[in-house]
Amino acid sequence: MPVHPVDEKLPALKMATTGLQHVAAMYAGVVAPPLIVGAAIGLSGTDLTFLTGACLFTAGLATFLQTLGIWNIGARLPFVNGVTFAGVAPMTAIVASADDKSDALPVIFGAVIVAGLLGFLAAPFFSKAIRFFPPVVTGTVITLIGVSLLPVAFGWAQGPDPAARDYGSTTNLGLAAATLLIVLLLRRFTRGFVKQVAVLLGLVAGTLLAIPFGATDFGPVTDAAVLGFPTPFHFGAPQFQLAAIVSLCVVMVVSMTESTADMLALGEIVERPADERTIAAGLRADTLGSALSPLFNGFMCSAFAQNIGLVAMTRIRSRYVVATGGAFLVLMGLCPVAASLIAVVPRPVLGGAGIVLFGSVAASGIQTLVRAGLDKDNNVLIVAVSLAVGIIPITAPEFYHAFPETAKIVLDSGISTGCVAAVLLNLVFNHLGTGRDADEVTSPMDPEVAGLGGSGAAAAH
Repeated sequence: MPVHPVDEKLPALKMATTGLQHVAAMYAGVVAPPLIVGAAIGLSGTDLTFLTGACLFTAGLATFLQTLGIWNIGARLPFVNGVTFAGVAPMTAIVASADDKSDALPVIFGAVIVAGLLGFLAAPFFSKAIRFFPPVVTGTVITLIGVSLLPVAFGWAQGPDPAARDYGSTTNLGLAAATLLIVLLLRRFTRGFVKQVAVLLGLVAGTLLAIPFGATDFGPVTDAAVLGFPTPFHFGAPQFQLAAIVSLCVVMVVSMTESTADMLALGEIVERPADERTIAAGLRADTLGSALSPLFNGFMCSAFAQNIGLVAMTRIRSRYVVATGGAFLVLMGLCPVAASLIAVVPRPVLGGAGIVLFGSVAASGIQTLVRAGLDKDNNVLIVAVSLAVGIIPITAPEFYHAFPETAKIVLDSGISTGCVAAVLLNLVFNHLGTGRDADEVTSPMDPEVAGLGGSGAAAAH
């Protein structure tokens, strides 16, 4: 019986290089939350490095849970886990409200433990939402994942610090464009293994290209220690405060919603559709990884959508490749020097590669929508409105400024709001009554369909 590509074990060298490619794609997303929260607390450089290494270490452990799995835990898909960015705003709010900043991390860790355990118990019930995710919904959500991530790549392309004088400079944008061009050329004119690791080779080439421009900083390598272990409860025993717990429980719900959408997207891409059992197991891995993370001074873990783009582009679907990436993350947590090697890659170079990765996710969503039955008027409306709702946080970041901070945790996630909108609209238009289910539309802008009449109808066909 042939082995499914998801369960395929590749040669060691290929496993290592493609796994490292996944680490390179997610690294900036993993280290950003601890850097932001640590800076808000005012941690020393040593403690900030320790916190960042701890988050890398726990991301690796959570990735093991997700890809390899134990018992009914883990989706067993090429699914990368890391620190969720959705928790940054409430965690910085916890820091701001703390009378003693040294208590902030223990309070955060206590809230993450409770939210993780409650999420673990809720996972089998949450997974039953699978029946509300037909292709018209999953295609919309996958497209939104890609579109929502693209601004991240554009930000990286401009530079690491928006306050810096060279932010958005021609040098930074040129390095991003050169990296993008290298990746595209490798994908177009090479074959086999080289083609599959085009992103990693592009990152290496872009980093070397950046050296003459002074954009490559080797300081992290020279300053990093060789060995280090995330000592349990380094910042103090967890503290349990109700307000913080409620806040991060909301984040957990958002995280589980996004993870469900990500699993459905990845299942489509690797041609192993995620059913209710797979989603329940995947959510257990997310939530258990989150609950265990504070033990080693890490934050809440969730799926990383950017790595879905890497799977879509390379077509390497082996979960063991991603598990190898998890091993690299653990190594980086234990060996700060190893972690610093990825930190050497200039942000503009990462941005150029990110355009390919995140754009691939959006393209996968469009492919799913093509199969979703867009000849139906109802489905066109579902996609149109859901995409519009989902891109509000991207195109109008201050749109929800008047809402409470707790509500903004959900509303500021275009993936979550677009997903909820798609599910609700699908229920209304395709499940409640017969309505206009049979109405077909060849083009949503067809004048006859829109009721505008006129001779333009013929030209539209």
